[in-house]
Amino acid sequence: MAGRLVIEGLACGRAGRLVVPPLTLALAPGEAVLVTGENGAGKSTLLRTLAGLLPPLAGAVRVEGFAVASGEPARSASEIAHYLGHRNALKGGRTAGAELGFWQGYLGGRALSPQEALEAVGLPGAAPFRCHDLSAGQARRAALARLLVAHRPLWLLDEPTTALDAKAQDDFARLCRLHLAEGGLILAATHQPIDLGPDARTLRLEPPAPSTAADLESSIESDETWEAIG
Repeated sequence: MAGRLVIEGLACGRAGRLVVPPLTLALAPGEAVLVTGENGAGKSTLLRTLAGLLPPLAGAVRVEGFAVASGEPARSASEIAHYLGHRNALKGGRTAGAELGFWQGYLGGRALSPQEALEAVGLPGAAPFRCHDLSAGQARRAALARLLVAHRPLWLLDEPTTALDAKAQDDFARLCRLHLAEGGLILAATHQPIDLGPDARTLRLEPPAPSTAADLESSIESDETWEAIG
């Protein structure tokens, strides 16, 4: 897997309010960034912008050297990304197996079967159970299994270990390290430590001083660019 994610001067916000000042960083295959910061610092906003769910206020996101399932070059990060929000986004009336089967067909790029993915996250017998009958921890693991049923190199993870016990957290970190070893890329927003290996970088976001998009121009002119640190 060869490719690169390049973020250049990306400013993120909601409803015209600047939340994340211009940010520049790049990720190559096998690299991970842990995004940390207080509530309201913009961790979720950054990930949602990268996933294409929110429009950027400024800057650009480029993907280089990646292809979509059809073989055509990828044009946006959303085309190569799994986005896992802090909510599980499971359809309660579907069985866990059917839910993963739906996402596999929707996302394309087949990887593990739904049963194999459930086994990988420690839910070998969950396939016939409806999602609304799963415990909070089981539902989170079922949501994490979505990462495994369709191949996408970029994982955008928002508090991925929510509701997981210590063993499940360790198991998930192991899956992440395997993804990185295979050339994947990970940006994970988290309040809890996740062992993504010794080379994982940390990007700490702080609540910005500008309060509206009108302040964006002065922020850019001052070259207020945040970069990931090792």
